[in-house]
Amino acid sequence: MPSEVSSANVPEIPDLPAGMALMLQRRSTRAFLPNAVPDALLEQLLLTARQAPSGGNLQPGQLIAVRGKMREQLTAALLQDVESHVPECEDYAYFPRPMPMQLRKRQVASAQALYGALGVARDDRAGREAQFARNYRFFDAPLALVVTIDAHYGPGGYMDLGMMLYGLQLAAAAMGLGSCAIGALASYPATVRRVLGLPESRHIVCGLALGWADEAAPVNQTRTSRAPITEWFETLE
Repeated sequence: MPSEVSSANVPEIPDLPAGMALMLQRRSTRAFLPNAVPDALLEQLLLTARQAPSGGNLQPGQLIAVRGKMREQLTAALLQDVESHVPECEDYAYFPRPMPMQLRKRQVASAQALYGALGVARDDRAGREAQFARNYRFFDAPLALVVTIDAHYGPGGYMDLGMMLYGLQLAAAAMGLGSCAIGALASYPATVRRVLGLPESRHIVCGLALGWADEAAPVNQTRTSRAPITEWFETLE
C-alpha cells in the first residue's frame, strides 16, 4: 500500500474506475457560473445522496434551499453579524478546542493554498476578510442550501449526515457541478434560525453552495493535500 495518497499529486489515473477517479478529482468550488440548477436535477441529486449509510436507517438532517428575497435577507443578516464582531454560541464545536499543533498546521496550509491561488498576501487583512465574507454569500452560487439537524441527535447523527452530504457532493460532481461545504454558517446559528423562521430544535450544521464551476476563476485553482496514510491508518495483528 502506498504511504501517501493526495488529490493534489494524483489528479488523474486512467486505469481507476470512474467512481474512484471522481473522488480523487473532487475539490471545493468557490466561484460559479450564473446558470441555474434545474429543480429536476436537484431532486435527483438529493435522492441519490439519501442512499448514504445511516445507522438504524434514521436518515438524520434536513436541507433547506434558500432563494430570492429569503437568501438576500439571510446573507445581509450574516454579513452584519460578521461586521459587528459579536460572536454567537454555536450549536456544536466544529474544531477541537484547543487545536492541536499538528491540526493547526494543516489548517494554516489550507488557508495558504486558498489565498495563494487568489494572490492575497498574508498581511492583506482586508483581502482575507473580503474573501471570508463570501462564505455568507454562498460564494454567489446559483443554489444555496442550509443544512440542519434535530438537536436531539448525538455524534452518530452528525456522522450519518456527513456521509449524506459527501454523497450529495459526489453526485453533483458526477453531473458536472461544483460544490463547497460552508462550515462558517454554523458560527451564527441564532441568526440563521431567526431569518429562516426555524425552531431552537433545528441545529445549524453548515451551508452548501452548488452550481457549475467557473473554471477560469483563480480561486478554483486551489489544491490541498491529504495527510499520509501512515498518520491515520495502522494494522494490528
